[in-house]
Amino acid sequence: MVNCCGLLTAKKEPVPLKSVEVEVEVRDHVATVVSTLLYENKEDKPLEAVFVFPLPGEAAVCHFSAKIGETQVVAEVQEKQKAREEYDDALSSGLQAFLLEESEQSPDIFSLSVGSLPPGESASIRLDYVTELAVQADDGLRFCLPAVLNPRYQPQGSEGGSVQVSSVPASLVPYSLSLSARVSSPRPISKVESNCTVDPLQYLNTEQTQATIKLGAGHKFDRDVELLIYYKDAHQPTAVVEAGQDSAKPGTLMGDSVVMLSLYPEFPQAVMSSVASCGEFLFVIDRSGSMECAMNGRERGQSRIGSARDTLLLLLKSLPMGCYFNIYSFGSSYDHIFPKSVEYSQKSIDEALKVVEKMKANMGGTEILQPLKHIYSQPCIPSQPRQLFIFTDGEVGNTKEVVNLVKRNSGCHRCFSFGIGEGASSALITGVAKEGGGHAQFITGADRMQPKVMQSLRFAMQPAVLDITVTWDLPKGVSVTPLSPPITTLFQGQRSLLYAQLTGESSGATEGCVTVKYNLVDQPSQNQLHFSLNPTEDTGLTAHRLGARTLIRSLEMEKGGNMGQHNDGVKEKVVELSVQSGVSSAFTAFIAVNKANGEAIQGPLLRRDVPAPTEPEPIQPPRDSLLQLISLQKASGCWVLEPSLAAALGRTSKEVEQAKPASVNKEVWATILALIWLHGFKMEAREEWELLAMKAVSWLHAQKAPSVTECVEAGNALLGCKVQKDALGL
Repeated sequence: MVNCCGLLTAKKEPVPLKSVEVEVEVRDHVATVVSTLLYENKEDKPLEAVFVFPLPGEAAVCHFSAKIGETQVVAEVQEKQKAREEYDDALSSGLQAFLLEESEQSPDIFSLSVGSLPPGESASIRLDYVTELAVQADDGLRFCLPAVLNPRYQPQGSEGGSVQVSSVPASLVPYSLSLSARVSSPRPISKVESNCTVDPLQYLNTEQTQATIKLGAGHKFDRDVELLIYYKDAHQPTAVVEAGQDSAKPGTLMGDSVVMLSLYPEFPQAVMSSVASCGEFLFVIDRSGSMECAMNGRERGQSRIGSARDTLLLLLKSLPMGCYFNIYSFGSSYDHIFPKSVEYSQKSIDEALKVVEKMKANMGGTEILQPLKHIYSQPCIPSQPRQLFIFTDGEVGNTKEVVNLVKRNSGCHRCFSFGIGEGASSALITGVAKEGGGHAQFITGADRMQPKVMQSLRFAMQPAVLDITVTWDLPKGVSVTPLSPPITTLFQGQRSLLYAQLTGESSGATEGCVTVKYNLVDQPSQNQLHFSLNPTEDTGLTAHRLGARTLIRSLEMEKGGNMGQHNDGVKEKVVELSVQSGVSSAFTAFIAVNKANGEAIQGPLLRRDVPAPTEPEPIQPPRDSLLQLISLQKASGCWVLEPSLAAALGRTSKEVEQAKPASVNKEVWATILALIWLHGFKMEAREEWELLAMKAVSWLHAQKAPSVTECVEAGNALLGCKVQKDALGL
């Protein structure tokens, strides 16, 4: 299997990429991205090239066109099989054709086939997509342009495609990237940051609600370009109303207005801090045979069960003192480490980790119902809210039965679920999380399990938000059709975007109102938002396309979850919606045929199929050093001065002992060294170790240790870091 990203020639060499030009239009919480890629065929024969690229999982491709020489061809959306046939017919007739489709393996990988690019000819490919921007822990909105547009290629080997993907060095690819972004929001923009050199932010109006920013000149596309956008009053709800397309029929999705509602509730600090130190945490691990497969679908690389073991280590080390926990394994049967949940202590954690280290994928099938029944038969522990974490890679035949069991017990626990690998049943994973008032995560391809699981652990430590309702109050003559599934959970730090279609017109009133009500720790709360029904100026069709994508994804899930029933009806609905909105889906593709010059291209066509990778990024080496350090942390949060700690820090015991300030006790010194090492060398994995670092800082505060400043200076000198005391939280 050839894994590649970029446009490839017949010799599997990258077609030289001349330039990449990207224009980004950010509107509040969403972005429209227009990328133009200029390629040139330096072969002496016509070639069919295949371009494979990842997009954000939430992205919706909404325009695709190609310009070859002076001819511009715009693609249209068709049912996938029909589009493939038209592409093959065009090539066999000697015409130029372009086909863009979602990968079968994963909705966030696209492959683009460029058929018959004549010798010496250049092709300019334009691709537009819309995407929601993810919210970061500090309220910034993250836009990322993957450097994986770099042509990367993996040699065809007999090793089942297990050779590492090598990136073509930027110096060998003489192409440039220009990127400009325009940001607008109902609220003022406070700042925009980037990991690359950017020109200063230019505000376009006195309210500072519109601004532009450009990437500095001379950027080589050798890393992801990341923009972090910060708004003032980030937690205020906002609504953007977008006018329909003039050419579309009123009453259809594209012909009506669409409203995009952004909810980002801020919970009172007192509520948030009151519950962090308790809970009964139950981890349910799939140990069926398929968990032996590699995480990324290749033969080599870490296995799913290996990743689950590492993740359990992280989870157990991050739990708060005073909570209770237990670990269940299931396959054709099930077992548990303790007869019932035990209090978190050094003794219980050591015992659990001994079992976790030996866990193998050797328990047969995927029978998840029995362990869940057993868990629900156990009485809850007073004032320790039950939190269930389910890890599985499988499909189960009794999805509905499992989901209904979780639903019947939803009053006494929350359920967080993790679908591992391509085969995980989305109906099961999203179903149990939705009915269990938790959060679902999918871990596929190059994703690392740990950051996603730690985000869910943070959510699990928050109080539950109950009885969420959204009510619309609109003037007479205007009706609303939700395009998003109903909200069943809200978490601090997690934003919800809702899309709805507004049909009809009102004769007088121009304002609508939406009210979101919920209960948090028995306190009723509500957010009310009044918004103008007059569409915002020139918003393009971003909200329409994202609304269509949301509805398409819901229908695709429904098709997957119905076990073959009513499937054709759902597929027809998705195809119709995809064609009408011009947004990609699992059942459609973009097809363009250049019929302009009518001349068949001469010469044999060099052709091959390059499968879309399930793994666009190179395999990261396992983070042994990080897990090694974490495994040495004690339940209380501290580290002990021992040879294994020195080894994890990359120093000898003697060096570590000699650098210790005289007045400081050994555990305080060891703990400060571990924190400096995490901040100095593992910032990219911060979300994985943040909770256990907070535990270490709490332990240090409780020691009231003297000479902390001296310790931090000595630790930086020993480890070759420059970490500030404040950054450590001391």
